[in-house]
This record gives sequence, C-alpha cells and structure tokens, in this order.
Amino acid sequence: MHQPRSFIDKVFLIIKGLAMGTANKVPGVSGGIVAFVAGFYEEFIYSLQKINLKALKLLFNGRFKSFYRYVNGQFLSLLIFGMLVSYFSVSKLLDYFLEHNELFVWATFFGMIIGSIYFIAKDYEHWNRKTITFGVIGLIAGISISFLSPAKENDNLIFIFLCGMISVSGMTLPGLSGSFILILLGNYVLLLVDSVNALFDTIAEIFQGDFGFTANQERLNTLKILVVFTLGSATGLVTLSHILGYVLKHFRHITTAVIIGFITGSLGVVWPWKRTIFVKDSLGNHLIDSNGNEIIKNYERYLPDMSLADTWWALLYILVGIGILLALEWYGKNRTKT
Repeated sequence: MHQPRSFIDKVFLIIKGLAMGTANKVPGVSGGIVAFVAGFYEEFIYSLQKINLKALKLLFNGRFKSFYRYVNGQFLSLLIFGMLVSYFSVSKLLDYFLEHNELFVWATFFGMIIGSIYFIAKDYEHWNRKTITFGVIGLIAGISISFLSPAKENDNLIFIFLCGMISVSGMTLPGLSGSFILILLGNYVLLLVDSVNALFDTIAEIFQGDFGFTANQERLNTLKILVVFTLGSATGLVTLSHILGYVLKHFRHITTAVIIGFITGSLGVVWPWKRTIFVKDSLGNHLIDSNGNEIIKNYERYLPDMSLADTWWALLYILVGIGILLALEWYGKNRTKT
C-alpha cells in the first residue's frame, strides 16, 4: 500500500518531524502548516486514522508487523521521532533566539506563514460563493483567536488532559497554533516549558545514575502532568484525524477555503512588532504564577518604525521566511519529478 522509502526520504521525514515539533512549540505557528506545505498532510491524517479498533486488535493479538504496516508505522515513527528530538534540540535553540532576538524570530515565522498562504492558495481554483463564505468565516475565526486574553494557569489533571486534546489541533489543523491555544488556556509555560525541562533533567540524571528525583515531589508532580498531557494529546490526535479524514474526503474544497482564511487570520498572532502586556497588581508590580513566571495578559501590536535598523532587518527576515517556503515548494516539485 505504501511505497518503500529511500534513505534520503527517511532523513527528510525526520527533518519534517523536527520542523513540525518546532512549529508546534512557537505560539502563533502551526505544525499543520508544515505538513500541508511539505506535502505530507493527507498521509499524516490518514495514517492517524488507521489507529482504530482493527489496529488495536492486531496489536493485542501480537501481530506487531501487521500492526506496523497497517498504521503506516515507518512514516509515523520517523515523523514522531523528529518531533520528539525537536523538543530537546531545535526548540531549545529556538527558546534562546526568542529570548535574545525575538523580533527577528517572529519576522521569520511571519514570512513563512505568508509563504504558506501563497503556497496553498496559488493552485486553488474552486472559489465560488460558498467557498468564499467559508474562507471569510475562517479569516474571522483566525483574527478573533489572536485577540483573546489568556486565562490563569491550572494544573487540574482533567483540565491538563483537555489541554492536550485541544492543543494538539495545531498538528492537525493548519493555521491553528496549539502553543497559542495553550497560552489562552493559561498552561503554555507549565506544559511546554516546565514539564519538558523536567523530563529533560530527569533523563539526564538517569543516564548519570542519579535517581534522586524520585524523592522530589515537585518533579514527580510535573512529570505526572506531562504524562496526562501526552495522553490527552494522543487521544486528540486520533480523534481529530478521524473527523478531519471525513471532512477532507467529503468537503475538500470548503475545507481548503477555511484553512486559507484561517491561516491568513492567524497572521495577527505572529505579527513581529508587538509588546507583551503582563498582569499587574494595584501597585503596578507584575503578578507571577505558582512557578514564578510572569502572567501574560495580552499582546499590544504596533506599526514598525521605519527609521530603525532593526525594522529593516526584520523585513529582511520576513523575506527569508517566504524564501524558506518557496524552497520547500521547489523541493516538493523536484521530488515528485524524480
């Protein structure tokens, strides 16, 4: 059913997983866009759809090879491996650049999203009254989400599970940022920073033969939260893939129109020129959550000052972002020719 992949294809699949994992961690950027533009979105959705009752029967009956083939195991395992590696490598590097060169990082992603809109829309030839209406609905939804205010942090395990189910939408719905959704839910720092760092530290300690973390109740609670979040994400991935598989099969043109509108609306989330507004008390001091992180209230967007050198550098990085997407398109075309 699935053609054998060459070694180069396998390497590129891991790189695509790295890109998806990195995109998922950036507020305002969707891993689904990476899948859509890189040309493996439908295979990703339909492979996830294969995780069903038949797959579970094969697994529980010990027919592991049949299970692996049935769920397109090589594709999913390489992609997921790339995503996992990104959380401990590329995303760490990204955190550094967000801290030291935030404007240029946002500018690059802004350009990449502009490039992805061009990529998806350029060959779309099905605009009519119905698809335009749904495209506008997607646009309004994307803009509306970008102006919502974040909630407070909540470590209730049921809520954490729901966060996992909702946030994973960024991997399956192009334009909907799972990380930004977590910011709105108030749990971005807890689930994508504190929990991931706790897991990284724990793995490092285990390799050093240090099991002192077993007596660290705070660390164990954070790891428990990460496990529940992961279970919620896995549940959300499988559930959403079945819904999206049906929608793509029966309403392909309408779905694409909504995606184009939604991605366009999401540009407001990654607008490079913005200031973070923090929650303050009556004395003007920044309020912090239980982990010592400042609580984000919202973002204030402003027009760039064209007299500043940084503005022109940011515009250059926007072009770099567009260029990255054009390079992906070129790679996709040449790969299909070969």
